[in-house]
Amino acid sequence: MKPLLDEAQAFLIQFYHESEKSGSDLKERLREVKEEIDSKGTYTHTKEELTFGAKLAWRNSNRCIGRLFWNSLQVFDRRDAATEEEVMGALEAHLEYATNGGKIRPTITVFRPSERDEEDIRLWNHQLVRYAGYEDGRGDPHSIEFTQKCRALGWEGEGTDFDILPLVVQIGDRTPVWKRISPDLALEVPLRHPEFSWFGDLGLKWYGIPLISDMELKVGGISYKAAPFNGWYMETEIGARNLADETRYNLLPKVAGHMGLDTSRNITLWKDKALIELNIAVLHSFKEQGVNIVDHHTAAQQFRLFEENEKKADRKVTGDWTWLIPPVSPATTHIFHKEYDNTWKSTNYFYQKNPY
Repeated sequence: MKPLLDEAQAFLIQFYHESEKSGSDLKERLREVKEEIDSKGTYTHTKEELTFGAKLAWRNSNRCIGRLFWNSLQVFDRRDAATEEEVMGALEAHLEYATNGGKIRPTITVFRPSERDEEDIRLWNHQLVRYAGYEDGRGDPHSIEFTQKCRALGWEGEGTDFDILPLVVQIGDRTPVWKRISPDLALEVPLRHPEFSWFGDLGLKWYGIPLISDMELKVGGISYKAAPFNGWYMETEIGARNLADETRYNLLPKVAGHMGLDTSRNITLWKDKALIELNIAVLHSFKEQGVNIVDHHTAAQQFRLFEENEKKADRKVTGDWTWLIPPVSPATTHIFHKEYDNTWKSTNYFYQKNPY
């Protein structure tokens, strides 16, 4: 692991180069940062540096197929938020801005960095909008542990398959604070199928925005442990994973049963048929309600454009092939037939141990 000064210098050189700022300004900024690190053991990003760093982290995200739009990321600098109430307000503002009535806007809200003399701000949520999971099989199995923690804090859901979990914020060692998300901020999409009238009777729905809130943003060696961010959904994230995985909602047998498919033998490819129709329903429903979403073929084409843009800029694209290929019909995309260097660049989004 590089020392902080090395990380800071490498980041600032890249920032000034890509921003086409003067070399004399860079020298002065490097001097300032070195003095700050020598005296305090850390340094503070300017708002412009933080904005570039958050965008760069998206551009460097090996597992993201949607990186074409990295430079459109809206960065909200909320390093000033000091109380749970202020953090909650910033999260609600993020949801309102990013959902935008369905015209989803890529957004990140960055809270203060992790420093020795400051209490860490941590978000307990995996995603800001997420469904609860119960031990008896209701809801999302992925959320069972977090749901238990929320209930221990005093939250109770209605016990349905689609109870929206609360926001949970913790500062330092204080007792975590929770707050319900108002329905207008959750932007849920009822799922219908363009051909199967029975599909609507299944009572399925999903939230319109994938807002990851438990990853660490690292910029030039500085750690931001609370930096929730979102793009928009690719339909397979919902239709081929969240609703279809056996360890999640496991809906393929139910959908296949309503379709009248023979589920007794693998050779009928009933899972494949049900999977396609489930994804068609997701795409149809989001489009019908005016909520941004992208299909996996278009997303792959957009990633090809990203690769071409990076090549023109003389930058090497890194990527995790196992994540970049879509879970439906991957061989129909160019990504399936390529190899990618999975080296992780230091300004990036990283997994971190959950706070509970």
